[in-house]
Amino acid sequence: MANTKNTQARKRAARKNRTGHFTGFLFWICLILLVTPPAVLGWILYSSQQDTGKPVLGNRYEGDLDPAITKDQMTAIENGVGALEGIESYTVTMPTATLRVYADIADDAGADTANAKADEIYGVITSVLDPSVYFTQADGKKMYDVEIHVYNHQKSTETDDDGFVYVIKTKTSSMGDPRSQVVSTPVDAELAQQLRDETAARLAAEEAARLEAEAQAQAEAEAAQQAEQGEGEEAPAEEAPAEEEAPAEGEGE
Repeated sequence: MANTKNTQARKRAARKNRTGHFTGFLFWICLILLVTPPAVLGWILYSSQQDTGKPVLGNRYEGDLDPAITKDQMTAIENGVGALEGIESYTVTMPTATLRVYADIADDAGADTANAKADEIYGVITSVLDPSVYFTQADGKKMYDVEIHVYNHQKSTETDDDGFVYVIKTKTSSMGDPRSQVVSTPVDAELAQQLRDETAARLAAEEAARLEAEAQAQAEAEAAQQAEQGEGEEAPAEEAPAEEEAPAEGEGE
């Protein structure tokens, strides 16, 4: 009997131990599940707060643009463009991976002169930078593009629209040869004139509608003001005279 009781006691103790271990394991699992989401959210909020105001920087040309255009080469191009005759002012820039040259020539210069000047500027660039190396893709690498802008007026106005000339000469790294276009001359002159006429008609209609709305608002304001003045000028109504009391009977007899 004693052995049986001892065996049962050991079994009960073993069951309690297993139950205790399982309860502890379940407790830690639940604790981890409860703590993990707030901890992750808190870390995200903290990281976002630390990065607030900092720009996200990257390099979309990583591994490309090799060889790179140096500052000395840019200076050589600027000096070469400045030495050309007939250029009144110029700018050489290179935002990201496009070399751009802007050149202002004489006001009376025509399209032929602008095209010739764009060719001269391209010659200056290629004398410093080999186009087959710097402006042509090779081995799957992106390389530089070049844009040359030549114009005879920095701002086109209605008075000089007829003589305004703007030429753009472009060579991207995916093009074999550069191309020039007189962008101041529309490819389809009839369509361009139609668009101008439609734009002018739309602007005129909008202006007429605006003037009509202003006139209507002004008329309504004047009518309201006149109505207020009329109410103020009306005389107060006269009080009706009090009726005389009839003499009582017996009076005057």
